[in-house]
Amino acid sequence: MVLALAHLFGFYNPKQLADFLGVPYQAFYAQLKDWSLYHLRAMLIRFMVKQAAEQLGDVLAKSHSTRSRAGLSFSIDNSVIDRLSKFLRCTWSWYSGRCKQVVQGQDLLGIVVTINQVALPVHLLFCSKQGRASTDKPSQWIAMLAQLKDEFERYEIDITQIPLTLDSWFVSEPLRPQLYALGFDHLIIAGKGHYTFTINNRKQPASVWKKELTLEPPKWGIDVPSCRICAYNPTFGSLILLFFQKSTTRSYYLMNFSQQSMRGAEMWHIWKQHHQIECFWKVLKSVFHVRAMRLHGDGLYTALLIKVLAYLLVIRLKAQKFFSKCSITQIMRNLRRDHDLRDVLAEHFHGAPVATQ
Repeated sequence: MVLALAHLFGFYNPKQLADFLGVPYQAFYAQLKDWSLYHLRAMLIRFMVKQAAEQLGDVLAKSHSTRSRAGLSFSIDNSVIDRLSKFLRCTWSWYSGRCKQVVQGQDLLGIVVTINQVALPVHLLFCSKQGRASTDKPSQWIAMLAQLKDEFERYEIDITQIPLTLDSWFVSEPLRPQLYALGFDHLIIAGKGHYTFTINNRKQPASVWKKELTLEPPKWGIDVPSCRICAYNPTFGSLILLFFQKSTTRSYYLMNFSQQSMRGAEMWHIWKQHHQIECFWKVLKSVFHVRAMRLHGDGLYTALLIKVLAYLLVIRLKAQKFFSKCSITQIMRNLRRDHDLRDVLAEHFHGAPVATQ
């Protein structure tokens, strides 16, 4: 917790904090190596689920319209933390969407719940490359969802009533029955350009349909030009597509994998929350400098736990009236300007870290 709090004052790894306090940094690293991988992962998921359950319980107890206004959704995505190292775990060659190429690094698979435009991570898992076969990420996050379902049941919360949003990378036909078996029904997935659809007895790739379909101007519930249409795909069968224009030159489309039909406004309202997981990845990398923590072995999840604690601390502060209109960066700047880290540690941690000077 001390290391997590230090992030708010600009110290992103144990060495920086030890140098600031004037204590031997070896003592910090010795303490971090004592935790087992099992306890680290169990602590990480239970801590994240508890933070989310506190807010989910209040929102789910209200009407459907209130839930809709809160923008409840589970967003699933992965992000590559580029690293050049042979001693850090889970370092492999992964495709990076930001770099548009394969890079050396760690691939972090995450599930984030969005509530009132706030992203709360509920499950994070590093993908490890084992053997010659490709890493089966869809199977991994199906297992993550099953574990999440059990964890939230401790708080008497049924997460299957919350819609899921997924990137096009995870699309596959076996995916739907597995999600239905878990109880998830509201599924909105981004589609790929090479998928072929039959619309009005014409069969063409989605990349061609994007150029030919006439998009209607923004209307109630959809703030971008869009077109909702029924289509048929040999793999996925009959489904509803929502084509929309994100900018003057880029068009995309969504696929409704739910067991029931949805209006275009419903699909768009659910998908609008998906960008929150991208914001979470950006904060983790740019604000909390996840690359700055280089712990070997099981320290991979120790570092992740510390970063997540720091993120949730800031979210807690942002919920306070004084910081409600501040960004995460502004909150951290205000804390550094108005408070001294030594005084904070002496007040809230009984001076233990400073007493070793």
